[in-house]
Amino acid sequence: MTALFGPAGNSQSFQEMGYKKTIQVPEYLSRLGLDIYEYQCGHGVRISEAAAKAFGEEAQKRGILLSVHSPYYISLSSVEAEKRDKSIEYIMQTAAAAHAMGADRIVIHSGSCAKISRDEALALAKDTLKRAQHRLDEQGMGEIHLCPETMGKFNQLGDLEEVLELCSAEERFLPCIDFGHLNARTLGQVNQPEAFSHILYQMENKLGRERAMQFHSHFSKIEYTEKGGEKRHLTFDDQQYGPNFEPLGELLAERGYTPRVICESAGTQAEDARVMKEIYQGFLNQK
Repeated sequence: MTALFGPAGNSQSFQEMGYKKTIQVPEYLSRLGLDIYEYQCGHGVRISEAAAKAFGEEAQKRGILLSVHSPYYISLSSVEAEKRDKSIEYIMQTAAAAHAMGADRIVIHSGSCAKISRDEALALAKDTLKRAQHRLDEQGMGEIHLCPETMGKFNQLGDLEEVLELCSAEERFLPCIDFGHLNARTLGQVNQPEAFSHILYQMENKLGRERAMQFHSHFSKIEYTEKGGEKRHLTFDDQQYGPNFEPLGELLAERGYTPRVICESAGTQAEDARVMKEIYQGFLNQK
């Protein structure tokens, strides 16, 4: 096993290369030499069961592994019980689409902690995730891993420690470590080998090496502000903001980690995913 690389959604080049339909995505990714794809349901689950199944079959034929990003408006930590219950329903809708297409990971935003303490928000989010997992098991979708994501804005629940704590609630939960988000919320502190190494160490220390090795990941360069943290996603051409992938790629190769690395660059996510794969394979070849 090695680390796997692919985009979140489609780059501008998807249409530029003559593709028009979602069912063509696996062929497009295969042409680019990529391994994985994160189907986007950020604004709601809008794919039918039949379409999801057909897409999954095409991905399997091309050797592309799938994950799904759940709706952005999920709030695991809302103080309103009704909103937490609705968030579970949104997770279940996402899971139904994921199950139909053969995706085995769902990425989830935790929500904010604006009205309560971070500890209180974390406790609510943990309970919501556990109830969502129980529903998945009841409906025969227990093979799907829920992946709470580290977030980039200061007021959002989801720094590294909080995400690892959420994942500690159930052995099937996997962290989605968004290195761009972590770099943004620390105002540029996640861009050196020591910082990446510390993140991997914390994962392994909290969740054990087996789970740490197969973590889910997002990677992109992100502009940030001192007032709020994350501002907007950039491309790998940007020279002002980080993080840079080379230090992480070297650590993944050295330590034998096998994560799925999803690129969220703004419009060049497939191309930048391929750059990361080439960097990583270069370090593998040096071992």
